[in-house]
Amino acid sequence: MALTEDFVYFSLDWPHMHHLVALVCLVVVVYKLNMLLAKRKTTFRNMEAFSGPPGHWLFGHFKQDGTELFKIVQWGKLYPYAFPLWFGPFVCFLNIHHPDYVKTILTSTEPKDDFAYRFIESWIGEGLLVSKGQKWFRHRRLLTPGFHYDVLKPYVKLMSDSAKTMLAKWESYTKTNESFELFQHVSLMTLDSILKCAFSYSSNCQTEGGTNTYIKAVYELSDLINLRFRMFPYHNDLIFYLSPHGFRYRKARHVSRIHTEEVIRKRKEALKNETELERVQVKRNLDFLDILLFAKDEDQQGLSDEDIRAEVDTFMFEGHDTTASGLSFILYCLACHPEHQKLCREEIIEVLDGKDTFEWEDLSKIPYTTMCIKECLRLYPPVPGMSRKITKPLTFFDGRTLPEGMCFMFAYISKQTNRRCLVFDPLRFLPENVSERSPHAFVPFSAGPRNCIGQNFAMNEMKIATALVLKRYQLIEDPALKPKIIPRLVLRSLNGIHIKIKPVDPQV
Repeated sequence: MALTEDFVYFSLDWPHMHHLVALVCLVVVVYKLNMLLAKRKTTFRNMEAFSGPPGHWLFGHFKQDGTELFKIVQWGKLYPYAFPLWFGPFVCFLNIHHPDYVKTILTSTEPKDDFAYRFIESWIGEGLLVSKGQKWFRHRRLLTPGFHYDVLKPYVKLMSDSAKTMLAKWESYTKTNESFELFQHVSLMTLDSILKCAFSYSSNCQTEGGTNTYIKAVYELSDLINLRFRMFPYHNDLIFYLSPHGFRYRKARHVSRIHTEEVIRKRKEALKNETELERVQVKRNLDFLDILLFAKDEDQQGLSDEDIRAEVDTFMFEGHDTTASGLSFILYCLACHPEHQKLCREEIIEVLDGKDTFEWEDLSKIPYTTMCIKECLRLYPPVPGMSRKITKPLTFFDGRTLPEGMCFMFAYISKQTNRRCLVFDPLRFLPENVSERSPHAFVPFSAGPRNCIGQNFAMNEMKIATALVLKRYQLIEDPALKPKIIPRLVLRSLNGIHIKIKPVDPQV
């Protein structure tokens, strides 16, 4: 009887509880909104010294319509040092593009910002890309031996093999006069290459296509992180978690982690009787994973299992997607400039002298091709921007100051502020021309203490793949399908990157 009375009392009181919950939710929403509006007001005040283009009160400066990079270039002409960029109503970065401004940021040890990079962190963990302070410093020191030239040397053959697999697939396109989408092929090739080089793992992803669950998970994660970054409501963790995209993200992340942990477990099992890296090196070539597992600091402490997984996932994410973007736009650029393509091909054929595989010594023998690659990276930077969050007040060379807590973005493409910058001119990278400009005028792999640890790996792969492509195929632009460039985590095109190819005449 007492239980029934309690139930009736609870039932009668429920409407009051419902109103109370609604009131609490309303108070929380109003409080959060006031906090965001106060943050917006403070940001406007902190940015008073920097004029910039007007933005939409809700969308900020971007509407995701494929014109973002064009706008940034135009704004760079109007505001030659720096200007504020709003992403939605509450997130603002100071976009810097003057070399001396860039130098001020990149020569510091300021950490990555905690907005854009936190979306990636839930997948890759606290690897080199997002870690900071002593943890970043320790990991950077322990991982540096993994990119020594003795480790990179054997990768050249593996990269060549991956490139040749891709080129064999392209043979069917020579029989038609139709263009094909480049990025998907190149992305599979760079993924295949990094798995072989860094983890001694043969995925067969170029021939299996979309059937490999791990490969599908990596692509899914990359796309969903890009989607989350550009959709303002998904900046909220709860909204993203409850969304269908959040469910897909967690599912793909689980597949990725299971695969990464299995690769690490198998390698640990294979190395369980080994105590010295030198003994392993006698038996076979070392790879990135070997370096990770044997790395020890001055206290003889190695990396934890979580740290190893984070660095493996970080290298997977950074090492294949960025290189794929860079290489795709390199090939597109050369298709658009046949006179430079011809000079590169002549240089490559002379260096290879009948060989169909690149060797370590050949990498330094193609200076003109290297200059063309750098010019393509200048026009189409694979990482369209990087960001930092300052932990103390910062004063620039012209006296303008910003307080701690402000976020900076360096959009590489905003440096192209005059007509000459948009001209394809590889001779910019002749040694005498390079010496005349600031070293911070061209930093495709960032600069300073937090520069890209894998830049030599990436440059080697782009040189090898470019050389082997040009030796075998002539690249032809399709004027009807020009890429619509968009800034994502890496530089992409809304409509893909299309070219035509035909076999190189061996008599030419």
